[in-house]
Amino acid sequence: MLIYCLLKGSTDEGTILMLLTSRSNNQRQEIKAAYKKAHGKDLVSALKSELGGLFETLVVALMTPPISYDASQLHKALKGAGTDDDVLIEILASRTCAQIKDVVKVYKKECGGKLEKDITGDTSGHFQKLLVILLQGSRDEGVDEDRIENDAKELFAAGEGKVGTDVEKFINILGNRSHEHLRLVFDAYKKLAGSDIEDSIEGETTGNLENLMLAVVKCAKSVPAYFAESLNGSMRRAGTDDQTLMRIMVSRSETDMLDIRACFKKMYGASLYNTIQDDTAGDYGKALLYLCGGND
Repeated sequence: MLIYCLLKGSTDEGTILMLLTSRSNNQRQEIKAAYKKAHGKDLVSALKSELGGLFETLVVALMTPPISYDASQLHKALKGAGTDDDVLIEILASRTCAQIKDVVKVYKKECGGKLEKDITGDTSGHFQKLLVILLQGSRDEGVDEDRIENDAKELFAAGEGKVGTDVEKFINILGNRSHEHLRLVFDAYKKLAGSDIEDSIEGETTGNLENLMLAVVKCAKSVPAYFAESLNGSMRRAGTDDQTLMRIMVSRSETDMLDIRACFKKMYGASLYNTIQDDTAGDYGKALLYLCGGND
């Protein structure tokens, strides 16, 4: 019945919208498999032939397994016209070590290349080095109490405590310590320096390296708050950044959307639901609101 509802000759976009957004990604994969068994063709290709615009892009994203979606977004960021550094930063800074390792495997299988090789071919310098460290998915586990004060002192000495910046020290600590450990290091750093680690990064670095380091720090502190800020940035500007908005809503809808909504309300005094509603339209907008899940 569900397969029939999805494509019954003419496209009922409202039905597609409700059926797909009200199901988990695992259930969508089952629907996709059942459709192929029943009709001998790919459901995603059939949907693409019937839909268009942003709604089509969103539906295709929803029909893609999460790890495959991350891999495809990274491939698109690297193989498009110019490298989309923001996508590399968002995914590699926010995903768990296990997720990153899975993405590397799926990228090789589905995108026909090695992710590390593609990243090193498209990036350079300290930005490249930190990306490659994050790509290993091998952060330390837990908290090393004996290293907290020392790490804070090394970060201070590498930045505000000297003329010039020892970027290598920042990269090593930010790229390899666990999030739990880094949170304690940042607290110790603030006591030592009298300012947040973000202030030091903003004062000592620029460009894509600054953006990557800040993303790593923000994700270590709170991944939901990082995404709330990114969502706000995608909408509170002249023209909506639909690609960022879609990517975050799809990738976080089954992960931490409730937490992101709470952070968004706390940080910006407005609900994520209402902000999306004001910034989008049509079935595309409705689908995003279903993924958001409710008004706060």
